[in-house]
Amino acid sequence: MNKIALIIKREYLTRVKKTSFIIMTILGPVLLAGIMIVPIWLAMQKPDQQKIEVIDDSFLFKGLIPEKEFIDFDYPEISFIKAQDSFYDSDYDAILYVPDNILEGGKAIKLFYKKQLGITTEQYIASAMSKMMYNVILAKNKVDLNLIKDAEVNSRFNVITEKLESSGKSQKTNTGLFMALGIGGGVLIYMFIFLYGVQVMRGVMEEKTNRIVEVILSSVKPFQLMMGKIIGVALVGLTQFMLWVILTGTIYSIAAATILKDIDLKQIQQKEQVIKIGADLDYMNMKKIEKPNIVTEVWNDFKSINFVAILICFLFYFLVGYLMYSAMFAAIGSAVDNEADTQQFMLPITVPLIFSFVIAQSIIQNPESSMAFWFSIIPLTSPVIMMVRLPFGVPAWELALSMGMLILGFIFTTWLAARIYRTGILMYGKKVTWNELGKWLFYKG
Repeated sequence: MNKIALIIKREYLTRVKKTSFIIMTILGPVLLAGIMIVPIWLAMQKPDQQKIEVIDDSFLFKGLIPEKEFIDFDYPEISFIKAQDSFYDSDYDAILYVPDNILEGGKAIKLFYKKQLGITTEQYIASAMSKMMYNVILAKNKVDLNLIKDAEVNSRFNVITEKLESSGKSQKTNTGLFMALGIGGGVLIYMFIFLYGVQVMRGVMEEKTNRIVEVILSSVKPFQLMMGKIIGVALVGLTQFMLWVILTGTIYSIAAATILKDIDLKQIQQKEQVIKIGADLDYMNMKKIEKPNIVTEVWNDFKSINFVAILICFLFYFLVGYLMYSAMFAAIGSAVDNEADTQQFMLPITVPLIFSFVIAQSIIQNPESSMAFWFSIIPLTSPVIMMVRLPFGVPAWELALSMGMLILGFIFTTWLAARIYRTGILMYGKKVTWNELGKWLFYKG
């Protein structure tokens, strides 16, 4: 054990001192925190103020288009041709032209601009004009607008999902949030296993081609060398992951206390507006509609998730899944002399991992299906699939069975890898085939 500990220490210290490790350890949290912070910060920024000149030849919308904090509408008493001629000498950012035959299916409403207005402004104008046109058509056909609005308001409702336990207790759930967490956990497991497993393979191959391994094996057994390298790289991965968690949380906390401090999650209001629909039409009251605060709801659902249990399971499936796959990667590294020769052996090993990532898209649609159950039990696919299912809730016996099978899978693959490793690590200059690997499994000694 002392020899394995020395190899683990060597592998760990050698890798954590590398410049690439330090850069990725710092850059990773910055990118992760940026993904969370930047969209919120951008949403806080007010768009540039836009001044729109409205030429309404239909006389249906004059002075009635609802203004926004970043959009001002002006209605000068001039023709469209004159507005065009004086456009570049004015301080208007755009001309909104409504033709006189718009209700008869005439020319479309047009928006002329000097510089690109931005998608927010364009979408708001299109939405506002569409809603007003809808109301104009209803009012023209003598439809009770208030009745329509009451029906729209009263027909809006939220579907709240709750999981009902056999004990009678229920717990509110958020399927969209669970899907995001499941896919995120599966992607991380897939990336970490692949990333650090390949590092083990390349490390073994490098020591073999440099003939360093011949010196090392004079003091330790092949199995000790393989396990020391696998565990050492595993500790590097765990160290990097924990640093990512701590640094990302620190950066986000600092940003929340500074950049995002002005966010009021409870403040979502829609002002009551009164819109007049043309000279010969009645007034229509646009009633205030209370919209649910989606950000607050998601945040509350986020806080209700048992992240401690998910984190513990994540560490287990990452660690044991990595140990299982890295043993196979180490066996490949010991059997070949260069990276080009690894291709024929890499594909069969990585196919289950890639396949589990692909079917995760289907699993997340039905996390309690038979396919989801079996692929979360099979050791080669369970690290990814079980992480996808966990946020939705997995029975304790299924989780225990999956973990037990993964441990057995790790023990079995390590035994196979060790038999290949002990023979292949000292073999040079020979193109190894699958048939040759099969023979190595039964060599005695």
